[in-house]
Amino acid sequence: MAATHGEQGSDGKTSVVEHQRTFEGFIRFWVFLFGASILVLIFLAIFNS
Repeated sequence: MAATHGEQGSDGKTSVVEHQRTFEGFIRFWVFLFGASILVLIFLAIFNS
């Protein structure tokens, strides 16, 4: 990784820490969505809907 934690990005506006926090939130959202989809599919399979 070119920049370490807390340093400014190449444009001088976006910090690496802010970018990493946004990316973690993005991944967390998709993991939650994927888990919820699996639960819905299991529910539908059990109750044959």
